[in-house]
Amino acid sequence: MNDGRSQRTGGRYRRALAVLGALCALLPAAACVPGTDGSGAAGAGGGAANAVPDPAKAGEVTLTVWDQQVRGGQNAAIERLNAEFEKKYPNVTIKRVARSFNDLKKTLKLALSGDDPPDVVQANQGYSDMVAFAHAGMLTPLDNYAGLYGWNTRFPQTLLNLNRVSADGKQFGTGRLYGISQEGEYIGVYYDKKVLRKAGVEPPETWDEFTAALPELKKAGQLPVQFGNLDKYPAIHTFGLLQAQAAGTAGPVRETVFGRGEGFGTDATREAAGTLADWSQKGYVPKGANGKGYDDAAKQFADGKGAFLITGTWQLADLRKTMGDDLGFMPPPPDSGARPVTTGGEGLPWSVTSKSDHPEVAAAYLDFLTSSHASDVLTQEGVLPVVPGAAADKLDADSAAGQMVAGWEELNDADGLVPYLDYTTPTFYDTLSADLQGVLAGDVGPKDLASRMQKSYADFRAEQRADGEDR
Repeated sequence: MNDGRSQRTGGRYRRALAVLGALCALLPAAACVPGTDGSGAAGAGGGAANAVPDPAKAGEVTLTVWDQQVRGGQNAAIERLNAEFEKKYPNVTIKRVARSFNDLKKTLKLALSGDDPPDVVQANQGYSDMVAFAHAGMLTPLDNYAGLYGWNTRFPQTLLNLNRVSADGKQFGTGRLYGISQEGEYIGVYYDKKVLRKAGVEPPETWDEFTAALPELKKAGQLPVQFGNLDKYPAIHTFGLLQAQAAGTAGPVRETVFGRGEGFGTDATREAAGTLADWSQKGYVPKGANGKGYDDAAKQFADGKGAFLITGTWQLADLRKTMGDDLGFMPPPPDSGARPVTTGGEGLPWSVTSKSDHPEVAAAYLDFLTSSHASDVLTQEGVLPVVPGAAADKLDADSAAGQMVAGWEELNDADGLVPYLDYTTPTFYDTLSADLQGVLAGDVGPKDLASRMQKSYADFRAEQRADGEDR
């Protein structure tokens, strides 16, 4: 059995595991003991004493898999891994259905509630998706498989906990395990070295230098920040980064996302909203950004239309294909003496559906997708693994990919990752994305945004408390 460590002889894996493992206390106290599921909910028959299922003995099997790995590097990696899994187990056929994030989010609930759901799906963390699906009994708890395959020691517990749902199906971050993730990810700053050189601007090393560069770039005739928000989620990512910078630390916002904080009626929230509005008013982002698609903005940035692009690590493979050595990447550079902080965590987890006819084969597939070999395949395709392995040690430190991995280590070492804001309530994605479109359009002021976010948060927590009292 490969527990994800046997092939990693470099120091990067040990450093990442030690640092991320130390973050366990940040989430509710579940799964903090390596080798156990921590939930007390695995049931009989689980545990490492049982034999690992052999897919080769399962007969002819077709696994239907729904994923959102549609971007260049992600798609290339999953196609490679699917082909390798089918070669290893010739009796297994993978029927892949690839959808964009938005399409998957819109259609997954209907697919899971049907008579013939997929066997494996990627379901977004948080209340609106994973918690709702687990509460409805649509997903299979994976605690037993975590023990069999050693996932509890392969992955940092703080990241596994993001894929946990309480036994009553009401909370995330604690309880039973419902998915495992391949990828680490964070929102950072891509920059075009050629555009910066034309404007006479150096790549920023601090946040002050970054913000000072924006008017310089505009004065030089360059678009400072390429941006498209037609898909709605990009503004959540950009706002989350700005909010983290304003707060200067991950703790307060992270505690609120997990339902333990004071909320969003803060100076950091208002400052971030004010910055986003200011960028729109001053033309630091494209005019009419709410009408420009996310992918269109990324392609325009790759074509030299924009100095900076604020988005996630998942875009790196596509951008470097066009831009080559002109592409640079960094976490948002902190002010002097401060530590880096930004939105991030891990990619959409892979889950086994409760109606799958082949749960053991599906679990073996998940194990294969998240093995040390899979981490190396991801790295080779320009994708950031949760725990970088041997291939990451070979990256050129000055390349965008090398910068991405180094930034991941820096953020984890600094305890600088803030969960995605849309995890906060079942409706937060819809309400926040709509309100941020209003901020960009000038229809929602910074104080109004903070008040609306705070009300959504407080109302949901009140509902949870009332529900708990009724039970």
